[in-house]
Amino acid sequence: MGAAHRMETPAALTARERDVPALMAEGRSNTAIAGALFLSYGSVEKHVSQIFAKLGLPPSDHDHRRVLAVLRHLQV
Repeated sequence: MGAAHRMETPAALTARERDVPALMAEGRSNTAIAGALFLSYGSVEKHVSQIFAKLGLPPSDHDHRRVLAVLRHLQV
């Protein structure tokens, strides 16, 4: 499998990248996450993209990547 499909563990995420799905799990939007972490909206979007890539969650019409990222976060 290619690197884009490799499923890394949440432990492979940086500390900031682990903060993002924790806030997602609370039901927060990217705007709310930006406010909570004192980041720009664009920075949160970049973190979310990196999280999806590191967890091997490519765009899909069949899966909700945000939910899958949160589930992976909660499994730790």
